[in-house]
Amino acid sequence: MGTRVLEFTRLHQDTSPAFVAAVARLQERLARADQLARRFMDGRSAVHVATARKAELRRRIQRTHLHHLASVAEMASVEEPEVARKFVIPRGTFTYRGFQTAASGLAAEAESRKELLVKHGLAEEVLSGLQVALDQFETAVEQGAAGRLTHVGATAELNTVSEEVVQIVKVMTGLIGVRFAAQPELLVEWESASNVVAAPRPEEKPDTGGTPPSGGTPPTGEVRPAA
Repeated sequence: MGTRVLEFTRLHQDTSPAFVAAVARLQERLARADQLARRFMDGRSAVHVATARKAELRRRIQRTHLHHLASVAEMASVEEPEVARKFVIPRGTFTYRGFQTAASGLAAEAESRKELLVKHGLAEEVLSGLQVALDQFETAVEQGAAGRLTHVGATAELNTVSEEVVQIVKVMTGLIGVRFAAQPELLVEWESASNVVAAPRPEEKPDTGGTPPSGGTPPTGEVRPAA
């Protein structure tokens, strides 16, 4: 809507101080909305990349490092019966943070029982590789959290900027009504340009995020005037 209104003002320029000030404010707010939209997309992209990376690392850690540790612990249980139970991921560990905590605990346990486990077939490179993978996992977690903060913050400010755009257009509507009182066809054109299409906002989800609000026009929704 803001973009349509700006285009209308370019086609029907007005040099009155109040109108010029309103147009300048609208341009500034639309430019800020563009910046925030890019920040939102960057943040959401970072979340998606980090989520994919965490899933990849989790599969690798489970299928390679933890599987090897569990197999070796099973062998070592003939010497120390309780050791096999120490290398099992607890049931219900679904979250990435929960998995990271559990896997880190197993890595620490393996270090503390390294002599016994090596004796029964533990490969040194598997244990060192597990620590490297856990460090990479932590990096992915931090990147995802930073991306989420970026797109949530951008969404909040976009909401504010969108409301400011609507308020600016409301002010401009009064000025347009006076200027084109004798030109009803231009008033109709303005009404079309300044209509806001209000669509339901999708529910925000932790990893995927929603669609950023903007002064643009979604394909469907209820049409309501800006003023």
